[in-house]
Amino acid sequence: MLIGLPKEIKNHEYRVGLTTVSVRELIANGHSVLVQTTAGEGIGEADQAYVDAGATIAASAEEVFEKAEMIVKVKEPQPNECKMLRPDQVLFTYLHLAPDPQQTDLLMNSGSIAIAYETVTDNDGGLPLLAPMSEVAGRMSIQAGAMCLEKSRGGSGKLLGGVPGVAPANVLVIGGGVVGTNAIQMAVGMQANVTVLDRSIERLRELDAQFGGKISTVYSSKASLEKHVSESDLIIGAVLIPGAAAPKLVTRDMLKTMRKGSVLVDVAIDQGGCFETSKATTHEDPTYIVDDIVHYCVANMPGAVASTSAHALNHATLPFTLALANKGYRDACLADPHLLEGLNVHKGQLTNGPVGVALNMDFIEPAVALKA
Repeated sequence: MLIGLPKEIKNHEYRVGLTTVSVRELIANGHSVLVQTTAGEGIGEADQAYVDAGATIAASAEEVFEKAEMIVKVKEPQPNECKMLRPDQVLFTYLHLAPDPQQTDLLMNSGSIAIAYETVTDNDGGLPLLAPMSEVAGRMSIQAGAMCLEKSRGGSGKLLGGVPGVAPANVLVIGGGVVGTNAIQMAVGMQANVTVLDRSIERLRELDAQFGGKISTVYSSKASLEKHVSESDLIIGAVLIPGAAAPKLVTRDMLKTMRKGSVLVDVAIDQGGCFETSKATTHEDPTYIVDDIVHYCVANMPGAVASTSAHALNHATLPFTLALANKGYRDACLADPHLLEGLNVHKGQLTNGPVGVALNMDFIEPAVALKA
């Protein structure tokens, strides 16, 4: 199979869908790889490194999309990229379709086969291709939030961990999954006062045991959410419903109860965000203020630490990329029910239920689409 690697074009996106390590593995399995020039420069891998790994360099994205049988990316294709996709071409990348009807329509109109990293599952009910980026984003959320609390950035001027004689900041993490756990780890390390809200008592027990009583675990209800939002200096939105739009948990009315200069970091923004006042921002212009509350809603947070993120992502995606290349997408998906869950669009049909519900669109089951 000829696999294409275009350069990412989203604002300040420096990650790359295939590292040179992944390219070598694909070449060793008998495949060919066509890489757009400078695609890997954001992680310090120049064209020559890809050539040394066995790839061929293409002068443009148009050449990659025209020739490749499968496109491997990081971020969702932008409108001009969607228009370069062709019938029967496989796209393997993050899609996040639930809040994005335009991309969904463009992918369906392309006739391509779009497989989303974020809906591939595992035996434990987890999302193995989303997990490494959730780990990065969770850790970055505290780093970003701490910076946003600085007075020069519109924040309240609080140091996250305080100092002897001055109390630390209050950090609220909404959601105890992968993002939330990594956010908690960083916040505890910075000696903040940390509370986590979740609706799973079992998960709260696990977090309480994991962090040895260094955090407060609270069952998430409307009352507890309102109480802790009003008391928090930094809130991390870490709620995820696989494939679906994130629920709007923190309302604008709740913002009015918060102290001026408090900070919201919405890690769920790729799925539409879990704060009512959230709107996607970029690394170039990462924050905005609503009702004196700083909002950080960058839609590709891990792109800022591209080297760490790209390698971590490739470690997770490579086995699936190899399966798609070695077996072809149809046989690979039918042989692996977890990869099958990643099929979101198939030759003009939507094949993901939560996306269909979020966008009020008709959909069919992925297995039905492949066997038709």
